Order: sequence, then structure tokens, then C-alpha cells
Amino acid sequence: MATIATIGDGCRLMDVRSGASGEAGEARDGSEPVVSADSMNARGPASGNGSEQSGELVALGVIEKMLPAPPEGEVWAGDDAALMATGDGPLLVSVDLSIEGVHFDLGLSSLGDVGWKAVASAVSDIAAMGGDASRAFIGISCGREIDIACLYEGLVSAAGTFGCPIAGGDMSDGGRLVISVTVTGSLLPAAVPVLRSGAHPGDQLFITGSVGGSAYGLRLLRQASGDWNASSHTAAENRAVAKYRRPVARIEEGRTARLAGASAMMDISDGLAIDLHRMMTASRTGAVLDLVPVFEGATMEEALGGGEDYELLMATADPAGLLESFHALGLAPPLYVGMCTDPSTGVMFDGDPLPPYGYTHAFSGSVG
Repeated sequence: MATIATIGDGCRLMDVRSGASGEAGEARDGSEPVVSADSMNARGPASGNGSEQSGELVALGVIEKMLPAPPEGEVWAGDDAALMATGDGPLLVSVDLSIEGVHFDLGLSSLGDVGWKAVASAVSDIAAMGGDASRAFIGISCGREIDIACLYEGLVSAAGTFGCPIAGGDMSDGGRLVISVTVTGSLLPAAVPVLRSGAHPGDQLFITGSVGGSAYGLRLLRQASGDWNASSHTAAENRAVAKYRRPVARIEEGRTARLAGASAMMDISDGLAIDLHRMMTASRTGAVLDLVPVFEGATMEEALGGGEDYELLMATADPAGLLESFHALGLAPPLYVGMCTDPSTGVMFDGDPLPPYGYTHAFSGSVG
């Protein structure tokens, strides 16, 4: 793959505005435009409204109707990861795409950062089911030379950190850089996953950390045009940039919540508001959001709709047991944010209905 493999960038940021990479918004090959950084969510400020009319949700609805129902005891489309039965116990599978100009900007993150984040995003879906990651498989497509060693520094480092060594993959020529990460996972002990759909009225809602940090980090990087000098910024600003570039999948927290009896769980990847709506819709409940733990320096808009925080949103009927389990393992205590209610309540915040805003893909292709 001569168009992919080259060495010598030194894992530095690429100038995506240079002639070699193409002007943001201009075609690299004369036919396909490159999405500008300003169109991204944290992926950036909320760029989708999460409504039922969004292209992504319409497309998913069409696809779901075309798929067969899973066998009893398995979970397919509709949750953070799929669950399949095998002779050796349940197998979790998560697939995640990272696409240049949609999920990342190489003027703001190095190839190593991009590789790390691609793996962390897929592993986070395993964490949301309460599982442990086992193996990773990487697909890469790109139509120009990139420093493959730099990209794999991030991929391999993240895979090692999260306990899922890379076991294979595929490579191909293509247009912009696309990374596909598939992660398998296990559910031991007590091989029962936590689904989005298990919450009940009266359950309390917790998240594993503050939200809005990734979107705030992206805002800071854009203001600095990607030229980030950590020594010139506060500790909170540096944490925000790290949260955007190299997020942490909450594997241990997810496993702990599962074993503590969490009734529902999902990761906050597209924004707290839209992901809370997704959990409540799956569980057929409403919710009252009492508190939003905003990352230091972030705005409330970034906290509710910025996305890519990869904290876990959990529902539990036993909040004392959840907190005790986290404390026993030396984990930071999950933060109370609200309560599950009767579905007629909808989703409320500060006395008003909370719109399901956050990131959704436009997905303008035909859906039939």
C-alpha cells in the first residue's frame, strides 16, 4: 500500500491547508470535497438536532426493518455493542468508524492521537455494556501517503491500555483517511450485559465524570490553530485538550456498575442530552435531569451537546450499592445527575423539556 505507508512525519500535526493535503472545503482529487473543521462536532459544537427527522435516524430505522431479529439471548442493532452467544460464553462486538473531516482534523490532532481516539471510541461501547475488551481489528483506507508508524503508535498504545491487542485488519486505497475499528469483548464474571433498555421509573441516574471537556478542548485547539503549547495553558485547559485528543474508555467503571446491579447504561459519545434521550427511549421511561457536572471551562451547551466525552451514563435502583462498589475499588465516585420518571414526563431539565440535541450524522444519501 504505497499510498498509505510512509515514514518521516515524526507524528507531528499536518497542515491540512497546505497544497499537499488540500484546502479545507476543496477537493483533493478534483471531485470529492473535504469537510471543513468548522462543520464538525467535538466533533465540535452540536451540529445535529437529534430529531426523529435526522438523516442518520431515518437511515437506521430503514436498516433495522430490513434486518432479521436476533436469536433469544442475543442483542444486535440498537445498543452500544452487539452481544452474541458462543460455546465459550457471550461475545461482545463493537464497530466504530473515524473519518477525516467528520471525526478528526489532522491540523488539530496528530495521527497518533487519531489512532488512539479511534480505538478508545470502539472500546467505550464495550464498556457501556459492562464488558472487558479482548481484541481489536483495524481497517484503514486512504488515498495519499501518511505516516503509518505514527498512526499505529496511537492504535497500539490505546489497544494496550484498554487490554485489546490488535489481532488483524485490512488496508486499502481510498479518498480521505478512514479508520474502522472492531473490538470484541467478554462479560465475566456474571455474564449478563447492561443494556440501554433496562431503566425503570424511580431509578437514579449517574455519570462517571464531568461532561463538555472534549468539546471545550476542541474549541481551545481551534483558537490556537492546533499549535498547542501545554506550558502556556492552565491544568484544566490541558486536561480538556487531552480529553479531546486521547479520551479514556471507562472499562473498569462499566464493569463495576454492571456487577453493582446497574439497570441501564450507555456511553456519552454524541452529547449528554441526546444520549439521555436515547436511553430513556430504549427504556420507555422519562427523566428529570437535576444536575449537569460541567467540565471546568466548558459551557453548558458543550456539556449537554458537545459529545465525545465517553463518560458512562448509568441508571440504578441501588445508588448506595453503586457508590459503595466504586469506593471499594478506589474509583472516582459516579456523579448523581437525575431520576428516571414515568414516560409521560418526557426528559426535563431546569423545569423545561430538554431537546435531544447533540451530534447526529446528516447522512444525505437515499434511504428508499
